[in-house]
Amino acid sequence: MKTIYHPANERGYNDIGWLKANFSFSFGPYYNPERVHFGALRVLNDDFIARGNGFGRHPHDNMEITTIVLKGALEHQDSMGNKGIIRAGDVQVMSAGTGVFHSEYNPSSEEDTESLQIWIFPKVPNIAPRYDQKHFSDKLKNNAFTRLISPVKSEDTLWLNQDTTFSQGYFDAGISVLYNIHTKGNGAYVFILDGSVTIAGNLLNKRDALGVYDTDSFEITTNSDSQILIIEVPMNY
Repeated sequence: MKTIYHPANERGYNDIGWLKANFSFSFGPYYNPERVHFGALRVLNDDFIARGNGFGRHPHDNMEITTIVLKGALEHQDSMGNKGIIRAGDVQVMSAGTGVFHSEYNPSSEEDTESLQIWIFPKVPNIAPRYDQKHFSDKLKNNAFTRLISPVKSEDTLWLNQDTTFSQGYFDAGISVLYNIHTKGNGAYVFILDGSVTIAGNLLNKRDALGVYDTDSFEITTNSDSQILIIEVPMNY
């Protein structure tokens, strides 16, 4: 098993007033040749979006894009005709494919929004753009991982055009859980949303991350009540 440690305080950072963003990988004004991607995982932005502000209409192509709202809400509109509100506990996926325009805006005049923006390289390029979203907060179990995204269509999860699995869970302090890789050869990017855990001798606190690869499974031990997101991706990128 091999690991790569990404402490929260070494992420890139950009503050433009209405948007405060932490970048796990090179993005926008932040460039680090050692932090360009983890396998097929290209972007993990931890965004704070002020009330009444957001990302105006802009294009994407050939990228699998996921938005996870942690607090507040975002209003989504795109060139496919989709329009709706993504709230805390919701997960949104969009295959940009041959090209799509979209906007994400905090519609509230009272509450700021916290969200994760995650981009993954597609398995098949130039597919027809598509969009979907699902609410998960009432499906998350204590002391177990719940799959949010999988590589195949399912009523229980969202899916993306890649051999990727997203899993999230809430865990009590002082327990150990075994995470099994879903697709052979994949690596897992473990992102600590809150709390403190230990993996393979690495202590991870809030917003720290650990890339784990060249293994079929690994053990996570919680040092406090913790919330964990795992993004599993192919490594041959």
